[in-house]
Amino acid sequence: MNQEAIKDLLYKMADDQLILGHRNSEWTGFGPLLEEDIAFSSMAQDKVGQSWQLYKILNELGESDPDIVAFMRNADQFHNSQFVELPNGEYDFSLIRHFLFDTAELIRFQMLSESSFEPLANLAKKIKGETKYHSMHAKIWIKQLGSATEESISRLQGSLDEAMPYAFGLFEVSKFEQELIDTGIFAGEEALKALWKNATTEVISETRLTLPDMESITPVFGGRYGSHTEHLQPLLDEMSEVFKVDPTADW
Repeated sequence: MNQEAIKDLLYKMADDQLILGHRNSEWTGFGPLLEEDIAFSSMAQDKVGQSWQLYKILNELGESDPDIVAFMRNADQFHNSQFVELPNGEYDFSLIRHFLFDTAELIRFQMLSESSFEPLANLAKKIKGETKYHSMHAKIWIKQLGSATEESISRLQGSLDEAMPYAFGLFEVSKFEQELIDTGIFAGEEALKALWKNATTEVISETRLTLPDMESITPVFGGRYGSHTEHLQPLLDEMSEVFKVDPTADW
């Protein structure tokens, strides 16, 4: 197997989880309800833990220690989609991002549980249980608020329209895409996107929200290979502050 292809896949997954985990953690103490404050904090903890496990596999493939990889890179060295680095905004945007991202991640880990790369398959089987909870939590709130008051529907619709081009950026193909598919490591971003479209359409159809025309969306690509918004570097500076002061600190 081409280790560079596997590393490319692992880095984008790990970086997505780490960055969105940090964004979710920013809701701690600020959630609209105590239960949501706790839920976002719990999901943040899960995502950071998942990123560490992915970085650990990378370390076993010859990459630097997880702490170094997570906390000592600059923005242009990260492989996360731009979607996860965007500021939280109001709760409606964070909820829409939570729904769109975790729907994709659940499908991704379900697909990867059958990967020919055994370390990743084993990890995916473990992680998909946590991600199933995340996806379920998002669906519940989208269905409730997407069919509630005019204000909640209007806010979610605006955030959905804003988020979709960035969400499509989750499926930016790898430079090694065909090799990943041919070797059975991963079925590919296009296969994932097709399943994701079906899953998101099913949920939205149970609300008063309207999905943008999927065929006319221009995806926001670039994040997988170092092109990021102005929001990522300040996030990384904050995230790495403790490690830079005390490199012996544990996750």
